[in-house]
Amino acid sequence: MGNDRGHMQRALDLAARGRGRTSPNPMVGCVVVRDDRVIGEGFHEKAGAPHAEVNAILAAGDVAGATLYVSLEPCCFHGKTPPCADLIIERNPARVVVAMEDPNPEVSGHGIAQLRKAGIAVEVGLLKEEARRLNEVFIKYITTRLPFVIAKCGMSLDGKIATRTGDSRWVTGEASRRMVHQLRNEVDAILVGSRTVMLDDPSLTTRLEQGDSKDPVRIVLDAGDYLDSTRRVFHVDSPAPTWVAVPEGRTFEGADETMHIPRGQNGLDMALLMRELGARGITSVLIEGGGTTHASAFAAGIVDKVLFFIAPKIVGGREAVSPVEGDGAARMADVVELERMQARPVGDDILIEAYVAK
Repeated sequence: MGNDRGHMQRALDLAARGRGRTSPNPMVGCVVVRDDRVIGEGFHEKAGAPHAEVNAILAAGDVAGATLYVSLEPCCFHGKTPPCADLIIERNPARVVVAMEDPNPEVSGHGIAQLRKAGIAVEVGLLKEEARRLNEVFIKYITTRLPFVIAKCGMSLDGKIATRTGDSRWVTGEASRRMVHQLRNEVDAILVGSRTVMLDDPSLTTRLEQGDSKDPVRIVLDAGDYLDSTRRVFHVDSPAPTWVAVPEGRTFEGADETMHIPRGQNGLDMALLMRELGARGITSVLIEGGGTTHASAFAAGIVDKVLFFIAPKIVGGREAVSPVEGDGAARMADVVELERMQARPVGDDILIEAYVAK
């Protein structure tokens, strides 16, 4: 009816404003329309704050006979806030258009059923794929209790992340580095290996030129007793903690917390580490480690998405560092397959974004 697609797109755009602030909740947007005129809109601004539907209805006032466009099925259970389905029923709009069902088993389909039982017309599926992509982190976490994992690297056109001497500043351009800080602003945790910390001495904080920035939890892998506590990552002025993952039986002084993770075939057991992080409420992890860390992550099958920034540079050298090291695949039949690949310019670089085929 009318401009359904345009109003739902607006709801998705509103939802995206909560990126990086709603974890472990989803991003949700809502638009209230009467006679094809927007009379209220809102989004879920941060975890614990009112949901999108509440903000939109309060902005609209009287929603009787109106249409609500919601990017995710309204919740129907008491959490930190009351159920949105109850409020919608009480305010009695004529119609609710939902982009996708909530994958949370506590909600999935029940909120929609509740609205229909109250006599409200409900339509589901408009811009569903766009809604799923927006909340890909939430969907994985709520259905598996495992974090959504992004493998990121900046490399030269010939596939090098550092020269043969280990020099890596800077492979990619300023625009790509800015985007990486935006990514840090959005994820729950950033993960690197001890070699990256010892060689590059990064702070692993979020540095944005404007706006409210958030530091992710910093996680450092140290399978081989390589790390020392003099590195900057252990002395940054940040509200976010630094955790170090070490093998069982080892200790590390200097981190905010030490996690004991059994060894796997390639250093620490990355699958078990993800389970531990999921249990701690970490819904998303950005891997910014070097070639060894990426190799372990791909070998463990934990990577969901890749973001490779490719710079217009040729480094060369057999001993120059590659983004994914380790033994690698013996046969092409055993390689990590990617799908839904997209390429777009970021300054002078090219960003390759793709998903690991499951």
